[in-house]
Amino acid sequence: MVSKNSKILVVGGAGTMGSSTALHLARRGYTDIRVLDMFQPPSGNSAGNDMNKLISTQYVDGIWGRLALETWSEWNADPLFKPFLHTVGRLDLAQHDEDRVSQLKKQLEATKAIGREDNMEWLSNKQDILKKAPFLCEADIEGWKGLWIRDSGWVAARDALTAVGAELRKLGVKSAFGTAGTFKSLILGEDGRTCLGVRAVDGTEWYADTVIMATGAWSPTLIDLEDQCISKCWQFGHIQLTPEEVESLRDTPTTYNMELGFFMEPSPQGVMKFVNEFEGYTRMATCRPFGSDKDIKISVPRSHALHPTDTIPEDGVKGIKKVIKTCFPNFAHKPLFDTAICWCTDSYDGNWLLCEDPRYNGLILATGDCGHTFKMLPIVGKYVCDLLENKLSDEDKNRWRWRPEGKKPNDTGREGGQPQDLADQKGWCHDDEIQSDSTITALAGRMNGHSI
Repeated sequence: MVSKNSKILVVGGAGTMGSSTALHLARRGYTDIRVLDMFQPPSGNSAGNDMNKLISTQYVDGIWGRLALETWSEWNADPLFKPFLHTVGRLDLAQHDEDRVSQLKKQLEATKAIGREDNMEWLSNKQDILKKAPFLCEADIEGWKGLWIRDSGWVAARDALTAVGAELRKLGVKSAFGTAGTFKSLILGEDGRTCLGVRAVDGTEWYADTVIMATGAWSPTLIDLEDQCISKCWQFGHIQLTPEEVESLRDTPTTYNMELGFFMEPSPQGVMKFVNEFEGYTRMATCRPFGSDKDIKISVPRSHALHPTDTIPEDGVKGIKKVIKTCFPNFAHKPLFDTAICWCTDSYDGNWLLCEDPRYNGLILATGDCGHTFKMLPIVGKYVCDLLENKLSDEDKNRWRWRPEGKKPNDTGREGGQPQDLADQKGWCHDDEIQSDSTITALAGRMNGHSI
């Protein structure tokens, strides 16, 4: 049983799950916490190190519905997080996909069933949509329909992670970054089962009573997860708007279409992010994660922070430009810039892998993002702490357990088909040289200094 003075290591502690975990540990009174990461917060390897992320309360049933309502409350109530929430509403629209239309209508009915009908409105046609989104007046949206969701919007992701990092320092959480904070292996006791700590790539040995692996997309490459999670990436790009264009889009709702992609209002500096929607990419390669006695072929992320010349595949550029041309034909001439690939890890069934590793005493796994976790930044660490303190409900404990036996061949963890592989894509890789360890500090500084 852990005590408040137990020595706890949070590996990946400058990313989403790790930052939230360290925060909740510190708020619960644990006094000897250390976060390890290649980068200072916000980690250059974290999917959360992004200008903005969607947040919505349109899902009210199932586990993600429960967590969505809980995290929405915390984004609104917690003084640490509240400044980064923008409650502008959301449009979730469909075009040709009747199955998606049916799903959206079911979400509306589920919302009414719990007495929150004032949170949603059905938009039957283009005219209904334009009442909520006059900025789409030139858009090619004839035949579109869907939902408007009031309690939704976006969060300033990078800024929120930065604020959590500052709060951790204020609360006395220790840290190690660069090569001293980059995971190489576990340190095991003589029994081969007791986790005593972590060995970093520079040889530093960090001993602890409990190790929490919250390493996001890199989790399957660091610890053998027995095929329970797979790392995938998506892509985004930006355009530059004029001050007048920024003003015309101020406080406009986020807009999502599963058949196309999504976007949010531009930053005050006129930078507007666009994302196309698809199944994601893998990057299959051979590696040997800790715990495996042989090399295995899995999807291995390629860090944009360590390969800053990487962009996105040609098909991705076309997909993002299609979003822009469809919704903002007057912006179609604007060049894309700062295009990048963003990595996360999906569990095969769409639920977190949040459990003590049954093979190693004292090792907790906290991964399996499935595209949901950043919006859970205020609360995900609470559940990691509940696991540590044996306070998780039986239902949650069973849902997030170690479960390699349940995977089926076609499981992806998300809607849609199997991901494509980056090896089959053109135009994204412009530098095959791996950055040396000596560049880690400089790159971390570059990421921390990048503010939009």
